[in-house]
Amino acid sequence: MHATPSAPFLKRVTPGGWTALAWVVGLLFTVLLRIRLPGQEEADVMAGVIFLRWDGITTLALATALALRGSVLLTRRPAAALWFLLVAAIVGSNPLGVTAIPFAQYLAVDVALYVIAAAGPPREAVRALLLAVGVLVAHLTVRLLAGWGIGTTSALAVALAAALVWLLGRSEHQSRMYAERSRAQAAEQAVTAERLRIAREMHDMVAHSIGIVALQAGAARRVMETQPEQVRQALTEIETASRETLAGLRRMLGALRPEERGAPGRRLADPEPFPRPGPPPPPGLPATSGVPETSCPAATPGVPEAPGLAVLDRLVEVTAAAGVRVAVHRAGAPRPLPPDIDLSAFRVVQESLTNVVRHSGADSCTVTVDQGDPRALVVTVEDRGAVPGRERARAGGGSGYGLAGMRERVTLLEGDFAAGPRPGGGFRVTARLPLPTGVTAP
Repeated sequence: MHATPSAPFLKRVTPGGWTALAWVVGLLFTVLLRIRLPGQEEADVMAGVIFLRWDGITTLALATALALRGSVLLTRRPAAALWFLLVAAIVGSNPLGVTAIPFAQYLAVDVALYVIAAAGPPREAVRALLLAVGVLVAHLTVRLLAGWGIGTTSALAVALAAALVWLLGRSEHQSRMYAERSRAQAAEQAVTAERLRIAREMHDMVAHSIGIVALQAGAARRVMETQPEQVRQALTEIETASRETLAGLRRMLGALRPEERGAPGRRLADPEPFPRPGPPPPPGLPATSGVPETSCPAATPGVPEAPGLAVLDRLVEVTAAAGVRVAVHRAGAPRPLPPDIDLSAFRVVQESLTNVVRHSGADSCTVTVDQGDPRALVVTVEDRGAVPGRERARAGGGSGYGLAGMRERVTLLEGDFAAGPRPGGGFRVTARLPLPTGVTAP
């Protein structure tokens, strides 16, 4: 298990913030080009007639206000924001005495083009590019019709830069869409794999129950005339096993049938927000259930194929051998559980401990089994995060979709599943499995 990492600083700045910064940097660069800096005999670019006059400064201030307004609107109304930035570029170029809009005044427009191309739909992105290039052409056309000089080469360079930035934005958009589709497909495969695993386990439980029924029925038939008391006991065990098996099948089918009909409110489990690959688990711990597999995970030594919370101590020993101490706390009076709920609770703990070993960097964790509520079983697994000197596992192996499998398993039993960072650090997984009324375990 692992906590969601904080976003890097560069990602915490909003697109509008980057656009405003681009305008300020471009304006500062424009000013520096037109003043004589220490060590220079003269400025790199001759200042316009009105550049340092009150009307020139007023025009630049107006252009800055328009650019900042466009930056604020960028994420909410990108088309309007682009218009503000284009007008700011034109207005900001007037007091400079230039023959075309300089690149520095178009830098904020380029940032906005990248944002729109990366986040917007294709049609909106194409319109933004045509508008940005069209403004450059229109600016040159107006100057030409007015009999003023035009900087065709400069405008062409600015247009090529805008087109390049737009292409980078579209590339980012396609990469993001591909990543989202891949995550959705991986999550769906994880859910399918978990359902296949549940089906195998359900088949094993049903086969076991039918075997018990057959044995008890055969024994009762042989002694029905000589030992009626044993016949009565055998029939009681047959009834109990049959009712339990039927109740488990009804719970599972009752959860699956609404999804087959496309009932609202049921959906595939959400993928883990930040899945991280990990190395193969230590000997004894299972592979994560989030990988589509054709066979069951490696069995834990000393644990039966269809385990339950009764063998939790053996799982704790295996986890301790992998380097993570596990403290088990039990609340409420222990009582028999239906086999499917007992198995699902064990699988949640098993997968959670595997994630602690793989991803948390913690040296200890806590497992809480709460049976205090007669209507539900609650299991919680939590760790306190990485300890100094203990690195998280990073090497290949594992899909990072184990949480999706756990959520699907709990959801199929009409339970509640929650997983996320703890307030004080570390990670917590909680599963609440409702207990059916009127069902008793053997």
